[in-house]
Amino acid sequence: MKRVITYGTYDVLHYGHINLLKRAKALGDYLIVVLSSDEFNAIKNKKSYYTYEQRKTILEACRYVDLVIPEYNWEQKIEDVQKYQADIFVMGDDWEGKFDFLKEYCEVVYLPRTPDVSSTQTKEHLNKIAK
Repeated sequence: MKRVITYGTYDVLHYGHINLLKRAKALGDYLIVVLSSDEFNAIKNKKSYYTYEQRKTILEACRYVDLVIPEYNWEQKIEDVQKYQADIFVMGDDWEGKFDFLKEYCEVVYLPRTPDVSSTQTKEHLNKIAK
């Protein structure tokens, strides 16, 4: 079985996220999503619209996702890849080169982002129409 692992906040889930998850799952048989915890988001000065538990529930409902685990810090990636026996690490291409240090442990793939969609833009739009 080929295991794929990816990371993210996945706040305000949109079709760009689904495209990324679908393409990540297509690279293997089992997809692990490491989801930023609320505590980690605070360290990154990010505030999610939904709590970790709510985002986890949404991701678990996605047919491409097999397992959702929490991300607590930047440094846990090597440990996660080893613990979950990941064969492939996947991130969006806006992170290109940032995770090449994982090539010692697994294949690293950067997938193109879906054009014209982002969580930031979605939140900004929702805030405008809510006013």
